[in-house]
Amino acid sequence: MLVDSHCHLDFNDFEDDMDEIIDRARECGVNMMLNAGNNLDELPNQLELSERYPFIYAAVGVHPHNAQEYPDLTAADLLAHVGHKKIIGIGETGLDYYYDYAPRDLQIKLLREHIKAAQESGLPLIIHNRESDEDMMSVLDEAYRNKPFAGMIHCFSSSRKLADFALSIGFYLSASGMITFNKCAELREIFADVPPERLLVETDSPFLAPIPKRGRRNEPSFVIHMAEKLAQIRGLPFEKIAQLTSDNFCNLFRKASDKGRRDFCND
Repeated sequence: MLVDSHCHLDFNDFEDDMDEIIDRARECGVNMMLNAGNNLDELPNQLELSERYPFIYAAVGVHPHNAQEYPDLTAADLLAHVGHKKIIGIGETGLDYYYDYAPRDLQIKLLREHIKAAQESGLPLIIHNRESDEDMMSVLDEAYRNKPFAGMIHCFSSSRKLADFALSIGFYLSASGMITFNKCAELREIFADVPPERLLVETDSPFLAPIPKRGRRNEPSFVIHMAEKLAQIRGLPFEKIAQLTSDNFCNLFRKASDKGRRDFCND
């Protein structure tokens, strides 16, 4: 049993062989996948996948790279979609000061709107963060003090300071293929210390394929390599990490369960 906690299966990279990709994932024991939001225009494609495959869930959000396409986005725009039974999270959203594809003040503005949507809906927030630790902590801390909310930092690759802060407000940290990279020893040290109940694994497909699949298109079946590395880092059996991270996903994304859908959707 494994969960790919963050992927982008609606990207064009997968349009020619989706059924084969899904078959490989299922053969590797991946029984749930979260297809994270990138922009609102693609949401219908996300939902079509979720309707075609019952074990694929979706989140609604605008990636910081796409912030300039949605300068007037509000929490209400996001909340308009959360009634769908397969939408279980808000995001991905966040800050990316490495590429700076959108002005930083606009990225922060949209991040705050996503947080409001998470606070109002009760759905977890999915955070993207790259070279923006201080602003990220400031925005999250200000909002959390006003009204607590749940969330995860996906593809965590930041500082221990941000890790400790995120854990202090109950967030989960998700390990991507980066924990398998030779140059990421410090990241592995951070994941060795994350409380077990806050661990997740993901592919971020089609990006960041893990060793031994480097240079290839990433896909959900490869999440087995993240779980294997995490098991090695923490000195636990693979089966324990697989079960633990799957349980953690369901604890965070409660709407992915039948009971959770009833709680959120009243259906």
